[in-house]
Amino acid sequence: MELLNSLFRPGVGPQAFTPEATIQALLDVEAALARAEADVGVILPATAEAIAAHCRVERIDLPRLAADAAQAGNLAIPLVRQLTALVAADDAVAAGFVHWGATSQDILDTALVLQLRRALAGIAADLDSLIELCAERCAQHRGEIMAGRTWLQQAPPITLGLKLASLLDALLRQRERLRQLRPRLLTLQLGGAVGTLAALAPHGLAVMEQMARRLDLAAPDLPWHSQRDRLAELACWSALLCGTLGKLGRDVSLSAQTEIAELREPEQPGRGGSSSMPHKRNPVACAVMLAAAARAPGLAATLLTALVQEQERGLGGWQAEWETLPDLLCLSAGALRQAEELLRGLVVDSDAMRRNLEASRGLIMAEAVTMALGQRLGHARAHLLVAECCEQVRRQGSRLADALLGHPELISLLNEDALHTLLDPDKNLGAADALIERVLRHYREQTDG
Repeated sequence: MELLNSLFRPGVGPQAFTPEATIQALLDVEAALARAEADVGVILPATAEAIAAHCRVERIDLPRLAADAAQAGNLAIPLVRQLTALVAADDAVAAGFVHWGATSQDILDTALVLQLRRALAGIAADLDSLIELCAERCAQHRGEIMAGRTWLQQAPPITLGLKLASLLDALLRQRERLRQLRPRLLTLQLGGAVGTLAALAPHGLAVMEQMARRLDLAAPDLPWHSQRDRLAELACWSALLCGTLGKLGRDVSLSAQTEIAELREPEQPGRGGSSSMPHKRNPVACAVMLAAAARAPGLAATLLTALVQEQERGLGGWQAEWETLPDLLCLSAGALRQAEELLRGLVVDSDAMRRNLEASRGLIMAEAVTMALGQRLGHARAHLLVAECCEQVRRQGSRLADALLGHPELISLLNEDALHTLLDPDKNLGAADALIERVLRHYREQTDG
């Protein structure tokens, strides 16, 4: 629904796929086809320019085009009909060379690639911004200690910097994947009826090369009418990105729960309100990222299913791509914008993090104690005895230090000062800082490179 574009699809995505942008992309391909044919002598340069002069979306009757597409089965057929009529009004001879030697899928596929290039330029820029911001916040909160959590339960301590470094690491992989797939994706489609370029013989390959040059696209080794892996690869990348951002949304929303209150979305007037509960501040950005992550796998699956196309031209599978891939790209772009807004204004409550570290009365450090005792008792025995002490803490509401020091088998093995160090979260962060530095170094190398 267009009414929800500002929520789910902010950014460049919808702009690349408006009706006007779609038709202009189709016309750009038709103009490039005519000019490429003139480049190699298939038609006269004056004929090509007569065609190109009318390849402007404002000259097309869009409502009539949409109605005619319902009968024709695609947009290209009625568009070529309108374009031919426009050219014929000025040059009847040139009108006979509109769409010369091409098939509808050539025009539709290449136009889609042009739109994807436009959308990906914006998405790549937003991804770069998010990565830069994530690196800044990672460095800013590098030593900010908090409880790690596994299966939604407290586990040994980590730092907020490490949590953000994990996100940064995933985003860096996403950027690298995008850089790798772009050259494969941004490829011309031109093959004629069955991919042999027979209608343009003996100039077919030359026209293809010139057309690719004019559109600044790669010329394929051969047409890809029924080999759709390029588009499916982009769909999978988009789903991976949405999943990565959904993970961010999930973690922040869990940390924003009233009982935890460690992280919150940016505070803005009217943001996250409730129609019935005046006190509410709902995590809007998290909701959008999670919604995109929920929808993206199904949309990507449609593109994967569409890979199985019939012979030299798909029936149904090709058509299934038309709305699905743009929608997926728009959702990805929207989730990126929301993620950037979230990270830029993320509210971090250090006091709540420290308070939650103390909530387990020392149980959060049970692993550190077990590993220290395991050097003298063996891991299995140490694990059993520390587990007994943990159960006592849960049952009696005492502290782990008291339970350990009161255990008849452990009291002789525990030095009170050493135990204090083992139970200090700040002194049991392992290689967290070194791991953060590894990711930040990778960020600097990838960004500078």
